[in-house]
Amino acid sequence: MPIVGVFNKEGSRVGEIELPDNIFGVKINKYAMHQVVVALLANKRQGTQSTKTRSDVSGGGIKPWRQKGTGRARQGSIRAPQWIHGGVVFAPKPRDYRISVPKSMRKVALKSAFSSKVDDDSIIVLDNLELPKPKTKEIVKMLNLLNVKKALIVTPDSNQVIYRSARNIPGIQVSPVNNLNVYDILKYDHFIVLKDAVSKIEEVYS
Repeated sequence: MPIVGVFNKEGSRVGEIELPDNIFGVKINKYAMHQVVVALLANKRQGTQSTKTRSDVSGGGIKPWRQKGTGRARQGSIRAPQWIHGGVVFAPKPRDYRISVPKSMRKVALKSAFSSKVDDDSIIVLDNLELPKPKTKEIVKMLNLLNVKKALIVTPDSNQVIYRSARNIPGIQVSPVNNLNVYDILKYDHFIVLKDAVSKIEEVYS
C-alpha cells in the first residue's frame, strides 16, 4: 500500500497514512485518462455557434450585372462569400460535441489519476482543516507553509466554509469527494485531501 505523510495546517508532518492500494496504487493507464479528459472537455462545449451561409443571408437574388461585356469579373450574387455582407464559407452550425466513454474506462482513468499523484509525490493528506468562519488568509497561510501554489483541495462532503475561504485564491479549487473527476485531478500540481476524505474516496471509488 502507498504510504504518504500526514500534515497539519502549520505545514508540519504529524504522521503517516496508508492509502488503499486498489485506488492509489494501480497501474497508470495514460490512454484511458486521455480519452476521459477529451470527453470531459468536449462535453462542456455548448455547440450553439451558428453563422449564415450564402443561402441563409437575405438579399442577393438578382445578378448584380450582366455576365459579359462589362470588363468586370462575372458575379452571380452580392451575397457570395467574397462580397461584404456575403455569407460565410463552411459556416459553423449548431452541433452536439458529446463523447460517450464507457463506465469501466472512466473508473480506470480515475484510479489512474489518483495513482499518478502518488507516483509524482504530489499528494498531501491534511489531518484537519476546521475553520470557525470563512477566512481566505488562513488558507493562504496554510498553502504557503506547505509550499503549494496550485492545488485541488478535497473535502469529505460539501464544505461552504472551506469553499468560501479558498474560492478567491488563484490556482486553488475545493471539491467534495463525490464531485471529483480526472481533469480536475490532473489539472492541479498538488492533490490536498483531508484525512477524513481518504476513507470516503475508498468508499465511493473502490
